[in-house]
Amino acid sequence: MLSPLPQQPEDQILRLIRLFAEDPRPGKIDLGVGVYRNAQGQTPVMRAVKAAERQLWDSQQTKSYTALTGDAEFHAAMSGLVLGDSVAADRIAAAASVGGTGALHTALELVRAANPQATIWLPDPTWPNHAPIAGHVGLARRSYRYFDAATGAADPAAMLEDLATAGPGDVVLLHGCCHNPTGADLALPDWQALAGLLARTGATPLIDLAYQGFGDGIEADAAGTRLLAAALPEVLVAASCSKNFGLYRERAGILLTVTPDAKSRGRVQQNLAALNRMNFSFPPDHGARLVGMILSDPDLRADWQEELDAMRAGIAALRRHLAAALRDRSGSDRFGFLAENRGMFSRLGASPDQVEALRRDHGIYMVGDSRMNIAGLTPQAVPRLAEAILAAGI
Repeated sequence: MLSPLPQQPEDQILRLIRLFAEDPRPGKIDLGVGVYRNAQGQTPVMRAVKAAERQLWDSQQTKSYTALTGDAEFHAAMSGLVLGDSVAADRIAAAASVGGTGALHTALELVRAANPQATIWLPDPTWPNHAPIAGHVGLARRSYRYFDAATGAADPAAMLEDLATAGPGDVVLLHGCCHNPTGADLALPDWQALAGLLARTGATPLIDLAYQGFGDGIEADAAGTRLLAAALPEVLVAASCSKNFGLYRERAGILLTVTPDAKSRGRVQQNLAALNRMNFSFPPDHGARLVGMILSDPDLRADWQEELDAMRAGIAALRRHLAAALRDRSGSDRFGFLAENRGMFSRLGASPDQVEALRRDHGIYMVGDSRMNIAGLTPQAVPRLAEAILAAGI
C-alpha cells in the first residue's frame, strides 16, 4: 500500500546539518540552521525559562489536558505581547498550536474553510515552508515583489503595486519583523500604506511573527502588526515563542485571529477548536505555560526582556562587525546592508556556486540562496568569514 509513495527531496537545512556534522575541519562555521547562538556558540535556556520551570515543577499538580485551544492565560499573555491594546479583547479568537508552523497551518486551514477559492499572496522571497504549507492545504498561490537584491532592502513600492490586484477573500502573507530570509523589514509608513491598500482591496493579512524582540525591540517589532489590527476588520497572526523565549523544542505557538465583532469571534473560536481537534486534539502545554507564567510575573518578565534585549544587541553588534570587516577588506560599502537589516537573517547575494565554494574551500555553511544566520556567528569568526566571502568572489 505504501510503495507508490514518492521519494521526497531532502530538506536543504537538514542536509546542511548533516554535512556540517560530517565536516572534520575545526574552524567550520554554521550559518545555515536558524537558531540563536550566544558568543560561546551555544543555544541557551533563558534564565526566566529556567526560573519558571522550577516554579512549575514545585506547583504543578497534574498533567491532564487543558482545552482544545490551549490555556487561557497563554492566550491573554500572547495577545497582550503581540497586539497590545490595538484591538478589543472580545474581538480576538486564539488557539495554541504546535509552534509557529502549526499556527500557520491552522490559519490556512481556517482560510480554506471560509473560502476555498482564496488565493494566498506570498512575498518573494519568503520562508521556504510557506508555499508548501499553502499547497498542502490546497490554496492557490501568487507571489508579490518584496525584496530589492541590489540594495539589500525591502521594496515597498513594488509590493504595493503587485498587491493592488489582490481581491476580497484573498490572503496576504506578511513577515511581522525580521524578514526571513533577507532581514529587510518594512518601515512604519510602509505598514500604513499597506493598511490603506488592504482596506481598499478587501484582502486579509496573515502575519507570520516568529522573531518579535529580535529586530528593534518587543514594542517596535509589533508596531506593524498592531497598526493593521487597529485598521482592519480581520487580521490573522501566527506567533512563535521558539526564538524570543528560546523554546525551540517545546513547540509553543499561537494563532491570534482579529474578528470584526464579538459575535464573529465566537464562531471563529469554535472553528479553531474544531481544527485543533482534527489535527492533534490538545496542543502542547509545557512551553505555552512557561510563556504565560513569564509574561504574567513582573520579575520573570523583566529578566526575560533584559536577556532578550542582550540577545538582540549581540546580533546587531555582529551585523555591524561583519559589515565593517567587509568594508575594511574590500574598500567598498556594498555589504553595508548587513548592518541595516534586522533579526537573525540576511541574504548575502552570492550565487549557488559561490555558496558551494564557501562550504568546500572554507568550511562555511549557508543556505543555497545565500541566506546567512547572523546569530550563528561568534565575534572571533567574523574576520575569517569576511575574508572567505571576498575570496569566493562575492
